[in-house]
Amino acid sequence: MQMAAARWYRDPAALWYIALGYLPWLAGLNLAWEVAHVPLYTLWQEAEPAYIAFSIVHCTLGDVLIGGVALLLALILGRERALPHWRWGRVAAVTVALGAGYTVFSEWMNITVLRNWSYAESMPTLDLGGIEIGLTPLAQWLVVPPLALVLARKTRT
Repeated sequence: MQMAAARWYRDPAALWYIALGYLPWLAGLNLAWEVAHVPLYTLWQEAEPAYIAFSIVHCTLGDVLIGGVALLLALILGRERALPHWRWGRVAAVTVALGAGYTVFSEWMNITVLRNWSYAESMPTLDLGGIEIGLTPLAQWLVVPPLALVLARKTRT
């Protein structure tokens, strides 16, 4: 009789994969994305360089927090077991859905309700049932977390 695999949170390999694989890749990829799309916000034309740099770091750290929580929730909701038994497609899909869902809410809240920031005219937007959201923040959550998951798998020892 084969013993059931341990839960992901009891698997040292899974914890190392998250901490030393996924999160560093997520941070680096999000930093690159933030640098690339900051000109699509009015901040680029209106703020001082130091504040732009602060905003990029602040947003990158927020992205890592969102992406980390999204992955943890995907693992919890999927009742994932040890790393070799992860259902990678499901884990990635739920992580993306949670990250993208939060981003839609956050962009709407910060652009429409709180007016903390605004898009430059060059930002491509998408109308999601009356909520106008920038295409690049949404695309970020469709691309970056799955890519970080794949790269972490390929580079883990």
